[in-house]
Amino acid sequence: MSVLVEAEKLCVRYDGTEALKDISFRVENSDFIGLVGPNGGGKTTLIKTILGLVPSHGGSVNLFGEIRKRFREWQKIGYLPQKSSVVNPLFPATAEEVISLGVLPRKIFPKKITKNDAAYVHAVMERLGISELRSRMISELSGGEQQKVFLARALVSNPELLILDEPSTALDPDSRESFFRLIKELNKSSGVAVILITHDLGYVGRYANKLLYVDKRVVYFGSFSDFCKSKEMSSYFTDFGQHIICHQHD
Repeated sequence: MSVLVEAEKLCVRYDGTEALKDISFRVENSDFIGLVGPNGGGKTTLIKTILGLVPSHGGSVNLFGEIRKRFREWQKIGYLPQKSSVVNPLFPATAEEVISLGVLPRKIFPKKITKNDAAYVHAVMERLGISELRSRMISELSGGEQQKVFLARALVSNPELLILDEPSTALDPDSRESFFRLIKELNKSSGVAVILITHDLGYVGRYANKLLYVDKRVVYFGSFSDFCKSKEMSSYFTDFGQHIICHQHD
């Protein structure tokens, strides 16, 4: 298995306050990692540091086998940041136009959408079951529909790694279930590695194969099976909480 991301003793500080300390973990090409932890525990900070959006104060990050020092690694990453609860109604774009924006970062000048690009955009929309949204304005879509559009925008760049930051926050339970099943299917059938940031510790074990629990440090990183058997994690979460998280006894 190839290693897509490797963080080694990563440290981050804000105004002298330690936000992350000695964070070490790796993402392999078949992984679906649930990144969880308390509010303020550093989940989003960790992702932004990996992407180079927040500076580190110690340690290192390797992306796709290289120390992160160029922007070309971004072409291999699909990033779905936290969704705003309001889409600007003054942004006059259709779902298809929004998705097509995901093609542009991997192009050299002139950055134009070709017929082949348009065909691929249509293929991704069909795969995600949103072809009927093609001509609808993004501001008119429901929360679940918008998330699928933004996911399609991340996927049209053919990423090797997909990072999702709280994608289900604005979704109702049925839409959330459908969305996570879709991500799992992409992970299994297309081999896209996934890091899913979520506040729902008791839910992610149904879909992810590894758990990364961060509370300014790595509390746990590994499989859900090992998590379930860990006496250390039992003392941290209690036996009852441990079994709810692992979903090994459903």
